Amino acid sequence: MFKINKVFILFFIGFLFVMCNQKDKKDVNKESILKGSATILVDETLAPIMEDQVAVFESKYDAKIKIVSKSESEIINSLFAEKSGIAVLTRNLTPEENKIFSQKKITPKITKFATDAVVFISNKSNKDTLIELKGVIEFMQGKPSAKIKGIVFDNPNSSTVRYMNTLAGIKSIPEHGVFSFKTNNEVIKFVVQNEGMIGVVGLNWLSQPMPDMQDFVDGVNVLSVKDLTSSNYYDPSQNNIAEGKYPLARDLYIINGQGYSGLGMGFASFVAGDIGQRIILKSGLLPTKIPGRKINVRTEINNDEK
Repeated sequence: MFKINKVFILFFIGFLFVMCNQKDKKDVNKESILKGSATILVDETLAPIMEDQVAVFESKYDAKIKIVSKSESEIINSLFAEKSGIAVLTRNLTPEENKIFSQKKITPKITKFATDAVVFISNKSNKDTLIELKGVIEFMQGKPSAKIKGIVFDNPNSSTVRYMNTLAGIKSIPEHGVFSFKTNNEVIKFVVQNEGMIGVVGLNWLSQPMPDMQDFVDGVNVLSVKDLTSSNYYDPSQNNIAEGKYPLARDLYIINGQGYSGLGMGFASFVAGDIGQRIILKSGLLPTKIPGRKINVRTEINNDEK
């Protein structure tokens, strides 16, 4: 009887040991705001800057973030198809989209982290670097133009197409004169190879091109734009975006629909924090918060020769 009890006790202790080890392993792999793994859906026009943010974030924390670049329409569909998710968009959620989250009993956390710009580009051979927004809108409405041979977008479902369609008051791009590819890089290459075409891309693809795209970016003009109610032309510089002079600026948001304290919360805080905002500033976009600078004031000058 004693031997049976002894075997039982040893078996029970071994069972507890195994279960504790499994629990410890589970806790090690558990996601937190600065640990674990997650997938982030990123608007294709913002891929370069988000890749930089993720690289620095992963270098500082025990986290692995997978970026999936998609068009705006695809991101919205994917975001609601999953139980929870994280997305980076060039706009905030609509009331209808917020209702979908409410039905899932999730209150999404929205973080505005930067201001981007929709940019018009032309072939370098075009000496005229000025363009009127009115002319672009009229061309998209199907009206002929003496200055515009055609307009090229990245993707028919992209945020830039949705943005320009809204300005033009149309539901879809015209069948003639307006073209679309799949990526911003394809738009840039097409404009370099075809005179008279106007490309529409996200500013980030011009301010942070991949090494193999630098020659193509150097082959285009970034056009200064005249707004519908202005008499002046403004280029998409950080200063003009900050002062509200460039007419095609748009705010950027991280939409965290995880519904719990996961990597989405930690990553959004990082991007909106000091390091993330410095990355934004360096990229050519406008950060939501301008990082401060430390200035050392010297009251004495040491002229001693060493």
